[in-house]
Amino acid sequence: MPEPTTQVRKAVIPAAGLGTRFLPATKAQPKEMLALVDTPAIQYVVEEAVSAGLRDVLIITGRGKRSIEDHFDRSFELEHYLESSAKLEELTQVRKISQMADIHYVRQGDPRGLGHAVLAGKPHIGAEPFVVLLGDDIMDPRQGVVRRMIDTYHETGSSVVALKEVDPAEISQYGCARVELADDGNFDIVEIVEKPDPGVAPSNLAVMGRYLFTPDIFGHLEGIGPGAGGEIQLTDAIGQMIRASRVVGFRFEKGRFDIGNKLDYLKATVELALERDDLGDEFRVFLRNLVDQGKI
Repeated sequence: MPEPTTQVRKAVIPAAGLGTRFLPATKAQPKEMLALVDTPAIQYVVEEAVSAGLRDVLIITGRGKRSIEDHFDRSFELEHYLESSAKLEELTQVRKISQMADIHYVRQGDPRGLGHAVLAGKPHIGAEPFVVLLGDDIMDPRQGVVRRMIDTYHETGSSVVALKEVDPAEISQYGCARVELADDGNFDIVEIVEKPDPGVAPSNLAVMGRYLFTPDIFGHLEGIGPGAGGEIQLTDAIGQMIRASRVVGFRFEKGRFDIGNKLDYLKATVELALERDDLGDEFRVFLRNLVDQGKI
């Protein structure tokens, strides 16, 4: 285990999934490029990582994901057009995207699950602690979930998994953890299972798509076989990890947008639009008019 003072510098963002739940929109574009208002979902995730001090970002991609690389790359033709058209605000915005972080890419090749995607990052990560951010969970940057997880790592020297209470009837949609209060005031994960039936779930604490791992996780990922769905499950590796070392559960209560399904994607779009300085007031009036007209 690294010393608690080891700096956390790197982030891994798995983005190799096929996005079948959003067909037909994802037939010709990655689900990570679906826009929330005017910003691709994956940009929110990269911005979250950068705001937590993680400027070395590895995106795990696959076939058909080239537009992700293009989005974070320079676009000289577009920049030239914006500059010559005196669209300076748009020019600044476009250039900022390509400058926000040092972004690297690895192709997963054979999509064998989330655990397999994380393992694909091993050559880049090496022996450092790192953060995994899933694109299905968009976090309100004001809550600082990843930054607070990094603080917990520095306090404990242990891997950290983000957890949030959900309705017990919904726990089958998530990884689920049972925790115990430790002497230092943190919560230790003592059991974790993938998408349990509500009747046998060990708790209603759901894994929320943010993980901080010590490099020990790679050995556990290499040591497990296929799990649910014939895939290498990250949850299975964490379950093995808690038998060998401490894994802390970081509990938070709000600030998470679930865009893993169509209804919650729409909810996230509405909430994010309402928070925009340039859209919020007018959009709020529009929604109120819909209510007044009996359409909501």
